[in-house]
Amino acid sequence: MAYSEEQKIRAKEKIIAGIVSGKSLIRILDGDSLLELPSEKTIFNWLNSKSPYFDAEFLQNYARAQTVRADREFEDILAIADDQEDDVYLDEHGKPVTNHNVIKRAQLRVDARKWRLAKMQPKKYGDKVDLTSGDKPIGAVPIVLQDGRTYEDLKNDLTPE
Repeated sequence: MAYSEEQKIRAKEKIIAGIVSGKSLIRILDGDSLLELPSEKTIFNWLNSKSPYFDAEFLQNYARAQTVRADREFEDILAIADDQEDDVYLDEHGKPVTNHNVIKRAQLRVDARKWRLAKMQPKKYGDKVDLTSGDKPIGAVPIVLQDGRTYEDLKNDLTPE
């Protein structure tokens, strides 16, 4: 289907707004009951720099929207973790009882969001790999030949005196 420039602008704005509100592209397209939005293929053509339909401004806005969505997800994690509303209830004798189901559900919600966030923005929210050994940086591993000489020995043998 061919879209007018006005329809393209509206579709792009709707996509960006949906991402900023926390939705994935798939959820945005699935919720398009009026069929105002183009197919995934068309959208990916707008985002693909090798496509004749590439739109650099849309790509930039799309990337910014992804960042905003990730930051919102991070804020959601903090809100879920800080919410203690139903963690404890009073039993029939008025005694406080910990509601483990609510706490486990909150933990599951936090963990799912943390995993998703690490996949969406791995540099910012992903796990950091610590390349240390006993809290000391790992250096180069020395290469030792069968005759016991090292790389340094070989370098010294080749240097003119």
